[in-house]
Amino acid sequence: MKPITLGLAVALAFIAGFTDWRWRRIPNWLTVSGFAAGLAANAATAGWGGLKTSLLGAGLGLLLLLPFVLLHALGAGDWKLAGALGAFVGPAILTDVLMASVFVAGLMAFALVIYKRRIKQTLRNIGAMLASMMRFHMPGAEVSLDNPQSLKVPYGVALALSTIIYGAWTFKMRGIR
Repeated sequence: MKPITLGLAVALAFIAGFTDWRWRRIPNWLTVSGFAAGLAANAATAGWGGLKTSLLGAGLGLLLLLPFVLLHALGAGDWKLAGALGAFVGPAILTDVLMASVFVAGLMAFALVIYKRRIKQTLRNIGAMLASMMRFHMPGAEVSLDNPQSLKVPYGVALALSTIIYGAWTFKMRGIR
């Protein structure tokens, strides 16, 4: 991947992470323009192969996170951000970034549960989710994003942090300043 393409992905991630942290939403103008910029950047730097990689990355990001959006466990802005980032970095790097973002989101959730002193409720919710999975049923509304009392971790922030860390690590390893 070209440094300019990774730099643009990091810039997109930074803006999206800030908007998700500040306003708890990631606007469509950002994700749609990010998707288009990812396609254009990869096509310009690597031709048809770059365009193919870009489309595969976007498709993978959208495909992997779609079930979570349908279950109301993830917002649509986070989902579209994953697609836009995939358009910049391609499927191989996006897989690494998504795995790291799950870890970062887990740390954020753990800190939030402790900060809000909701450990018992969280353990009950995890038990309810596991029980419904064992019965092949959807979990109750109390464990979805629709519940106004549920604690919500801004996944766009976790995805942004993972992308920024990946970018910084890559630039450092390549000696790019």
